[in-house]
Amino acid sequence: MSDVPAAGARLIDLPSLLVVFGFPRWKRPIVRQCFPGRELVFVQEGEPIPPQAPVVLWGTAALPAGIAAGRVIVRLEDGFLRSAGLGADLVRPMSWVADCTGIYYDSSQPSDVERILAGLDVDAALRARAARLRARIVEAGLTKYNVGARQWARPGGNRPVILVPGQVESDASIAWGAPAVRTNIDLLRAVRAANPGAYLVYKPHPDVVARMRLPGNGEERAAESCDEVVVDAYLPDLLDAADEVHVLTSLAGFEALLRGKRVTCHGQPFYSGWGLTHDLVPLARRRRRLSLDELVAGTLIEYPLYLSRDGRRLLSPEAAVEELIEWRLLTGGHEPWWREIHRFFVRRIAGVR
Repeated sequence: MSDVPAAGARLIDLPSLLVVFGFPRWKRPIVRQCFPGRELVFVQEGEPIPPQAPVVLWGTAALPAGIAAGRVIVRLEDGFLRSAGLGADLVRPMSWVADCTGIYYDSSQPSDVERILAGLDVDAALRARAARLRARIVEAGLTKYNVGARQWARPGGNRPVILVPGQVESDASIAWGAPAVRTNIDLLRAVRAANPGAYLVYKPHPDVVARMRLPGNGEERAAESCDEVVVDAYLPDLLDAADEVHVLTSLAGFEALLRGKRVTCHGQPFYSGWGLTHDLVPLARRRRRLSLDELVAGTLIEYPLYLSRDGRRLLSPEAAVEELIEWRLLTGGHEPWWREIHRFFVRRIAGVR
């Protein structure tokens, strides 16, 4: 196993000076951790931007005015094993991605992860490493946020169980990765229509459950199209119990693949199109057929940046997984007492009730 984090090596050709545009102060130390040894100039809207240097943006943020064509753009975003807590709560991440081509949830154009998956030479050693990493993640029951406490058991009877994870409908992943169905309620209705005899379980997005983000259009009627709405169950329990998972672009579909589940994609998430999912909206650009461990090698080893919790260094995926397991054990799956106070003030500012 290499001691050099793969994504850190991938970004090594970036120049020594980077312009970081529009980031809030709380994210700035994390940006520094992503680019060790480089000089970072933090710029806000209306401030002069040094010429020629690559510009670092968050997600699909618009380019600042005056940026000439051909400037290198690096887009940062949450990774796939993020934290023991919600990003909406400003919980410090353990994983971000840095993408110099696009961003993983924007299927309208290529991204670094798509290029990696299309061209990665996965030798026996890397395939074995990916298999070990996947087994450890599944064994430890890790997901993106690692929240939820209530255990959930599969209902009795012979009906197939289908899990439908909800998403935040205002998120960029819906705008840029779901060209057909775009709402949770329409997804639920489509799954019910196609599977009238299944036991349908709907799990709202944890940011919506925490009232940090608004529910989707018509999402309050979810119970009319499913057998059970599960709010606070631990996602790995649901994934383990389900026979199949239907998603728009939710990362829960990727987490289901890690556990060997059948996944149907009604959108175009980064893990669709490689022969491992049932794709209702195929993406012609993705032609290569991958094994599950080849997918894991590209998406969990080669693509993300893993950040130590002490803020000092980049980590290998394996080291990050162990730190995340330890972090989750420290929280015991419960949120600190002051979290709801913080959420109260964030809701007031954002106008979410």
